[in-house]
Amino acid sequence: MESCIKVMETVLAELSEGEAVQSLRQVLPLEERNVLGFMPGYLRRGGVAGAKLISVFPGNHGIGLPSHQGVVALFDAATGVPLAMVDGQAITAIRTAAVSAAATKLLAREEAESLAVLGTGEQARCHLEAMLQVRGIRRAQVWSRTPGKAQAFASAMSRRWNAEITAAPSVQDAVKDADIICTATASAEPVLHGAWVKPGAHINAIGACRAHERELDTALVAGARLYVDRLESAVHEAGDYLIPLSEGAIPADHIIGEIGGLLTGDVPGRGSHHEITLFKGLGLAVEDLAAAFYIYKQAVALHKGVEIAF
Repeated sequence: MESCIKVMETVLAELSEGEAVQSLRQVLPLEERNVLGFMPGYLRRGGVAGAKLISVFPGNHGIGLPSHQGVVALFDAATGVPLAMVDGQAITAIRTAAVSAAATKLLAREEAESLAVLGTGEQARCHLEAMLQVRGIRRAQVWSRTPGKAQAFASAMSRRWNAEITAAPSVQDAVKDADIICTATASAEPVLHGAWVKPGAHINAIGACRAHERELDTALVAGARLYVDRLESAVHEAGDYLIPLSEGAIPADHIIGEIGGLLTGDVPGRGSHHEITLFKGLGLAVEDLAAAFYIYKQAVALHKGVEIAF
């Protein structure tokens, strides 16, 4: 996680500087809420290009399978030679939380010490780890629609991290005193309301990734200082932004800027101790490629992985 946070900070800055390039993801709807996504990109400084091919099946949580499964294919940008294929599920899990950690480093108050995690899946586990990396978290609460899952998550994560992690009976109870809130649910309707969030909190919202879905209510988005991973993606895919916009609750320029711009100093950060800051992450192709390229270089150096002759 520590290495991935650094890799994500680098590639997000490169994206804002034009040194990393990507196309808007193509999403093919399948049955129910399931989709197949194609996410291509190019890292100029790394000299690699490639794409992630990923399936998103939200209902998989109920049958013991990951919601995100797929591969990242990496190519040499000078010759077109395929370099590697890397587990897309593992990359998606760690890089998503690492990007939220990068945003949290920039936007959460330095003294933030209480955390709320909404959800108990893979992203909830990764976000807990990521938040522990970037702030001195003293206590955390987790919420799930299924209380037993929240209890099991709190017990397992308390043992793993030797931290005070407890299950909350409601979202409101989980977030009322939280300095940092991570929403990592499969919900298509708001689970977090602005009236429940205390002044000065920072929120990482990463669950809903389609234009008609959201995890946050309109009042929360309207009252928060909003940042995104990529503006092009947000204006096409982020229901947490698009739905309040369609309601007339926020102007089109409600988004302050991209995390990459914060990293390069071109976008202003938190304006006051009492502001609520919000990072809406959708996930980017260049994040997947940067993670895959790092893994590839480590595999070569350590003689790991499996050689495949095409």
